[in-house]
Amino acid sequence: MSSRRLRFRLPHLLILATIGLLTSAGVAQAAPAQPDPPCRKGEFCVWPADGYGGEAQRFDLRTANPEECIPLPDGFEGSSFANLLSRDVTVYQSEECSTEGDFVTYPGGGTFVPDAPFLVRGIQIWE
Repeated sequence: MSSRRLRFRLPHLLILATIGLLTSAGVAQAAPAQPDPPCRKGEFCVWPADGYGGEAQRFDLRTANPEECIPLPDGFEGSSFANLLSRDVTVYQSEECSTEGDFVTYPGGGTFVPDAPFLVRGIQIWE
């Protein structure tokens, strides 16, 4: 290919390459896995196994007071969870909601975490 033809086609090739990268990045990002049975609107659900496996523990504003530490039941450790509350929820490695261990806050309205970054033993729902 002559340098003149290359200079003419180079902008077109760069545009095509950029479009290819942008569209392939969209394909690589899959939709979050949905639990089965699903967590319902207004609930925070936590499962004992990755990928929403096992029997879920469910919390909502009828059963959980905002801003209070809520330890998960004895012997239950969460490995995956979904936040469909309208409020943010902090998950804690400690059943006392201690900041000495790991903790992360997840936004409400539809956050799905199929593989938690640590075993969840306590939660706190925010106002």
